[in-house]
Amino acid sequence: MSAKNTVEENIAPEEQKLNEEQTQTETKIEETLEAVATETTEEEDHLAKIKSLEEDLAQEKDQKLRLYADFENHKKRTAKERIELFGSANQELMSALLPIVDDFKRALKNVENSEAEEGIKLIYNKFENTLMQKGLKPMENCTGKDLDVDTMEAITRIPAPSEDLKGKIVDEIEQGFFLGNKIIRYARVVVGE
Repeated sequence: MSAKNTVEENIAPEEQKLNEEQTQTETKIEETLEAVATETTEEEDHLAKIKSLEEDLAQEKDQKLRLYADFENHKKRTAKERIELFGSANQELMSALLPIVDDFKRALKNVENSEAEEGIKLIYNKFENTLMQKGLKPMENCTGKDLDVDTMEAITRIPAPSEDLKGKIVDEIEQGFFLGNKIIRYARVVVGE
């Protein structure tokens, strides 16, 4: 018993020591796995937060770009409206002055070869130049041309004095005018049939 017991007694503490070391190692491995699992979970949480923040940032950038584009479009539209307003600001005044231009033209036709003709021509030219400086442009005489409903208003139809004037403008009653690029009075014409 003594040799066998002695061997068993020597083996038992060694075995117990190995079992304890194995248990400690297993415990350390479990703790390490738990720590790694916790770190992985925390890392996944951080990555999810980062991804969420990146998406929020992308949305904010997109919203900022859209607001900037809207602002730029508003500036362009406002500038265009302002230019149009300046171009047509005198429209009402110019429209009111057009009958005076017509009266000047009639007066010049009726006072030819008289002493008053030079004075009336001088006043009319000065008046016409002032109106043109403010953007008023007369349409060119349309007698003998085809009817253009975009720039002309046919008042009546009469029998054409010649074959080549059928369907064309025979007479221009009132001259048409542009203010900038906008028509403020259509040419009033007589069409031959």
